[in-house]
Amino acid sequence: MSLSLFEKRFLFFGGKGGVGKTTMAAATAIRAADLGLRTLLVSTDPAHSVSDSLDQQIGGETYTQVQNVNNLWAIELNTEEAMRTYSDMISHQDPSGTISEFIGGDDPASLSPPGADETVAFIQLLEFIQNPEYDIVVFDTAPTGHTLKLLQLPEMTQSWLYRLIKMRRRLGGMLTGFKTLFGGSSGPDEQEAFEKLEELRDQVEIARVHLANAKETEFVAVTIPTIMAIWETERLIRALFEVAFPISQIYINQVQPENPDCTYCRARYESQRENLVKIKDLYSEFDLVEIQMFEYEIRGTERLRELSHILYREENR
Repeated sequence: MSLSLFEKRFLFFGGKGGVGKTTMAAATAIRAADLGLRTLLVSTDPAHSVSDSLDQQIGGETYTQVQNVNNLWAIELNTEEAMRTYSDMISHQDPSGTISEFIGGDDPASLSPPGADETVAFIQLLEFIQNPEYDIVVFDTAPTGHTLKLLQLPEMTQSWLYRLIKMRRRLGGMLTGFKTLFGGSSGPDEQEAFEKLEELRDQVEIARVHLANAKETEFVAVTIPTIMAIWETERLIRALFEVAFPISQIYINQVQPENPDCTYCRARYESQRENLVKIKDLYSEFDLVEIQMFEYEIRGTERLRELSHILYREENR
């Protein structure tokens, strides 16, 4: 494994549930911090396994310093709290309910795009993408389906914001008239809310450019040598190609070592050998990293650091 992974600014780890992506993300974040990089580990997975992996409670309000690791902070995104903030933003865009009623909705939330929860998570990612305080940000993403929605959102969110801004411009005069009629105000607060919406649109465009830049961003797929995991990985990689998201590495976790004295282990080993051949045939152009099964649970910073040395043993910084 070369040092190129740690020359990126944004690393995303994803794959099927239960393949160990949180463990790989946490170990990678620890390695980056040990290399002297100011590192932020971000969980976008609603299950929030980062706290369990680090064996430390990680909050969703502020960045938490990870114990026993210099240069590493972590946060687990609180989507429910962000949804409230998002709803407030939408309400500011249509305080009288005129636009939402005009398009057939019952309340300002009807202006939300499809997949609003993933949209909120992406809007939160904007903070990390544009934060110069950290040298590298490592994202532990949700299982494949949610991750794909999240990665498709820059274009979707931008399109939705353009439509909302266009609608506001078209209906601006009518909206002002309604406010005047009902005693409302369309002064500086109204203009400020509109400017914030345009600012958000610009931020989404900046994020889209950053995430598509292979010099800055890398998605690392994590899988295990089973048929179901292979097909899930194939679906993930095809979708990443469709949205032009950089990916060149696959971590193959939970590989059974050879043990001729154990009947179960031998059967598992043989089955995995066949699947590993399939993976190597499918992804010969990728950098494939095999991680053998451990006799113990990888939990806590010291165990994660041991794993990081195995993953990135060629680094000499």
